[in-house]
Amino acid sequence: MRITKQTKYLSSEDFFHFYAKLIKDTTKGVRIKSDGSRIRLSTIDNYVRTQKVFADFLADTGFDFKLYIITNLTPKEKEQAKKYYKKFFKEFTDYMYMQKDFYDNYVGFIIKGLRIFFNYLNTELNIQVGDYHKKFHTPNEEVPIVVLIPEQLNYLIYDKELNSVLPEHLIKVRDIFVFGCTVALRFSDLMKLTQDNLQFYNNTYYLKVNSIKTNTNTTIKLPEYAIDILKKYHKKQKTLLPLHSNAWLNKCLKELAKYIKLNEPQIKYRTKRGVQCVVYKNKAKKEHYTLSDHITTHTMRRTAITTMLRLGMPDQVVRKISGHAANSKEFYRYVEFAQNYIDEHTDMVFDKISNLEASKSAFS
Repeated sequence: MRITKQTKYLSSEDFFHFYAKLIKDTTKGVRIKSDGSRIRLSTIDNYVRTQKVFADFLADTGFDFKLYIITNLTPKEKEQAKKYYKKFFKEFTDYMYMQKDFYDNYVGFIIKGLRIFFNYLNTELNIQVGDYHKKFHTPNEEVPIVVLIPEQLNYLIYDKELNSVLPEHLIKVRDIFVFGCTVALRFSDLMKLTQDNLQFYNNTYYLKVNSIKTNTNTTIKLPEYAIDILKKYHKKQKTLLPLHSNAWLNKCLKELAKYIKLNEPQIKYRTKRGVQCVVYKNKAKKEHYTLSDHITTHTMRRTAITTMLRLGMPDQVVRKISGHAANSKEFYRYVEFAQNYIDEHTDMVFDKISNLEASKSAFS
């Protein structure tokens, strides 16, 4: 469309036109990162989700959305535009929280997509829509880290009775899960492993990977049980492990979790506008989720990182293996989580010492 000096604002139809162009330019590699690399497909999927939620908002509420051209507005009109965007942000976030029942992380994720779009208009298409979007707050929440404790991981690896009762498809799922809980890779990297990632020298197997997400190289020495897993599937497919979709594995992992008796209640918390609330598996019965409900492919990487930390590996070494940046806030959530585990066991030891002293005084 042609924008003239008389154009005060663009319509919602124009919004979708230019948003589609954002997706197209990113997909074709016209838009790239500042370092010259292409933007990941997963990021493009995020753009599509933002577009869908925004379309739902307009359809369900009838909101009259406008993209103001800041260079064509009078000072008075700029103030009106400021109030308009404040109203839009409130109504859009109210819609996501109340009608869509989204939590802070997903609301923040959608708002971030809108902010990217406004920046795209300003800097890449030279359509000056101002910086009103910088006032669009992106909420976030710290979702609790769900992992297996070392004893549970040991049971999955070594218990012979478990291996005898698992169905064939769950044996494969168990093998993938155990391997993932060992090497601390993201699921996308784990499923792309081939023989090229496996190196043998000094009578030892090593796994060398360049992370898709962070473009960092990681190397980890493989323990014997991990090598045994790889040997089971050697030459059966091009990848080191059986290739499965994330959705299918998530479904099977919940089935596998029932075999290792992870059915104890685990209260699930999420936040809306910073306020914590309990999320029930069955709201009417106030039935809580269990640990098995929380286990997903993400649990593999999280378990690997926290196991290394819990069992004494220095955090800088764990960070090197997991491919986290030196200043990664995400990584230090694992450090804090592992420290809490250590603190709990330290308290248990000190409690036992206190009880021993009490017993001693009883005999004096």
